Amino acid sequence: MRAPSLVLASASPRRLALLAQIGLVPTSILPADIDETPLRDENPRLYAERMARGKNAAIDAPGSFVIAADTVVAAGRRILPKAMTAAEARKCLDLLSGRRHRVLTCVVVRAPDGRTAERVCESAVTFSRLSRAQIDAYLETGEWHGKAGGYAIQGHAAAYVRALSGSYSAVVGLPLFETAQLLRGLGFPLP
Repeated sequence: MRAPSLVLASASPRRLALLAQIGLVPTSILPADIDETPLRDENPRLYAERMARGKNAAIDAPGSFVIAADTVVAAGRRILPKAMTAAEARKCLDLLSGRRHRVLTCVVVRAPDGRTAERVCESAVTFSRLSRAQIDAYLETGEWHGKAGGYAIQGHAAAYVRALSGSYSAVVGLPLFETAQLLRGLGFPLP
C-alpha cells in the first residue's frame, strides 16, 4: 500500500531535518506566503496559532496531509521579530541576555479529508548574561538571520542557553512528539 502524500508548508531546512529525525520525508515542500504581521496587542500564543493555521489553510494540496508550524519567541507579552538585520538581532539578544523567555511553536496538521488538529508547545529558555563581545561574536556567525528572537538554539547560541524546560525540537521549529501524535490521530501511518 502506498503511503499518503505529506506536504510541509514551510521552506525551513530545520523543519525538514526535524521530520527526517522521525522518519518522515515530505512528498512536497510548499511554503505558505501569508502576512506575518502581528495584530495590535496580539498575545504570543494567539499569534503563533493564527500564523500556523493561516499557513496550513494557504496550501492547496488535495489528497495530502499538510503540516504547518509557526515559532514565536516571547519576552513577556512581547513578540520578538524574526531578525532580518544585525541591529534587530542585537536588540533581541540584549533583551534576552540573562533572562528567561518563552518559545511557543504551534503545529497544525490537516488530513486529506479536511479534518485538522493542532497543538501549541511552550518551552522556557534561559540565557546566561551575554557580554557585548559574546553578542558581537554571535552576530558574526550570521545564524540569527531570519530566526525568531534573533538566535538559533541548534547553533552557536547553544553555548548561551543556561536552561531549557520543554521541547528542544519545538524551540528549533517543530515539536516532534506533538507532530507525530497529531499525524497518528488523523490517520497518517507513521513508521
